[in-house]
Amino acid sequence: MVNNQQKKRVAVFGSTGSVGTQALEVIAANPELFSAEVLTAQQNADLLIKQALKFLPDIVVIGDESKYQTVKQALAAQPIKVFAGAQSLIEVAGMDSYDVMMAAIVGFAGLMPTLKAIECGKTIALANKETLVVAGDIVMRKAVENRAPIIPVDSEHSAIFQCLLGETRNRIEKIVLTASGGPFLGKKPNFLVNVKRDHALQHPNWAMGAKISIDSATLMNKGLEMIEARWLFNLNPSQIQVIIHPQSIIHSMVQFEDGSIKAQMGLPDMKLPIQYALGFPVRLQNKMPRYSFNKPDKLSFEDPDIRTFRNLQLAMDALKKGGNAGCVLNAANEIAVYAFLKNRIGFLDMTDLIEKTIHKIPFLEQPTMEDYFDSDGEARNFAASLIKL
Repeated sequence: MVNNQQKKRVAVFGSTGSVGTQALEVIAANPELFSAEVLTAQQNADLLIKQALKFLPDIVVIGDESKYQTVKQALAAQPIKVFAGAQSLIEVAGMDSYDVMMAAIVGFAGLMPTLKAIECGKTIALANKETLVVAGDIVMRKAVENRAPIIPVDSEHSAIFQCLLGETRNRIEKIVLTASGGPFLGKKPNFLVNVKRDHALQHPNWAMGAKISIDSATLMNKGLEMIEARWLFNLNPSQIQVIIHPQSIIHSMVQFEDGSIKAQMGLPDMKLPIQYALGFPVRLQNKMPRYSFNKPDKLSFEDPDIRTFRNLQLAMDALKKGGNAGCVLNAANEIAVYAFLKNRIGFLDMTDLIEKTIHKIPFLEQPTMEDYFDSDGEARNFAASLIKL
């Protein structure tokens, strides 16, 4: 098959994380189609240096300014521009040296670089769901104003995106986001109270970074995905459903007003939605394993247990409330997950911390970008104050 696609210059923001490293694998497998022109990392200077020496990008950014000299000296013999700091991430996002941003920075930190790229009309392969959870109204409005395409990378949103192609004139009745249920599917609070960090990081189906693995274990990840979907696909909260599907073969579904349901299926491998987003609108060949209908899995579905996994209920409440509720939820969750990963709080304590923070921070119905930043800071400070030293 001959592919006549023009070579795309890709900026991988968050190149040392789980999505970022897999994006570079896709780029390396298709050198005639993609080049990695920008690589960024927050702290992992060693891996960033290795990536830069392999891909020889135009620009490298290390977020942690204390590691600037280490990266600069390691790449001194190469024609690579090296920058450092949060402001540099934003400035580089606005440069002309790339066409497509792989937005893979984890958490709130990914918002401003992504927004800058949108304002410059870049194509965004969006793996950072927090960008829309925090400020989805502003981000999507900016995307329309600047004609910046947003192609989702989360497997669930990629699935919805694929199911909606060719359906422009047909009304969505609802979308169904599938969830594996994580490593503690079926467990109750008397079990979860003793869960430790290493156990929670062991996802049954997906290889992911630490933060998203914990979010999957608490079902917060699915709640954040509901809020992301609301903005990506211009839906009402009542049109978004979550269903537990332990096999992770059906990645999500769309039900139309005639009752028909379209589903996107495949083996659970993040490189598939990453490759789809980078190659869009062309599907690229690969040698990844295929799902076999000769030896099919039993595909099962059940409602999520929101009484046990209350993070999902908190996210659903934030989705319905709107305003800055998603921003506060996300900030509190980031602090809670960080504290759990540092063994500072227990598994169930994360939910309590998030709930207390939501009740403490004032609700704003129509926040500005400045309001979002203020709400994020207030929520983080309050959540941190709840953690026992």
